[in-house]
Amino acid sequence: MKNNIILLGMMGAGKTLIGKKLKETLPELELIDIDEFIEYNAKMKISDIFAKYSEEYFRNLETETIEKVCKKDNQIISLGGGAFEREKNREILNNNGKTIYLRATAQSLFDRIKTETHRPLLQQGFGIEKVSEILSKRAHNYEKASIIIDTDGKTPYNIIEEIQKRIAENA
Repeated sequence: MKNNIILLGMMGAGKTLIGKKLKETLPELELIDIDEFIEYNAKMKISDIFAKYSEEYFRNLETETIEKVCKKDNQIISLGGGAFEREKNREILNNNGKTIYLRATAQSLFDRIKTETHRPLLQQGFGIEKVSEILSKRAHNYEKASIIIDTDGKTPYNIIEEIQKRIAENA
């Protein structure tokens, strides 16, 4: 098993923030944000990729990126919210590191992202109902991660501590 820590969960779960904080704690690991990696290589924002090409096109690009990134070791990989929906992605990710689902309630997620405008899946019909709908569709796949961390009411420091403890227990 590779020494990759793979963060997954809904938009607003804290994958980017926790990834950056983990990197501070584990400076020997490289931090890769899959969405940023795709935007950099495509020279386009994800919302523009969705608009210009389609969600399916983006999801294929996402899978190619995951395959490429997972060839390496010693990384903290932060996924986009929908990346763990594809069975192929789950298989690649679960075979190439510890997958960690940062779980939060729909209300917590909504409270964290309600002022953001760059989230393609929330552009239409934005609201707590939309967040709940997306979460209810994705939760069963998120729960296929090797570790689940509940994040509601916890500080980033508490979450990092729990991640490190759980990885040590599952080593």
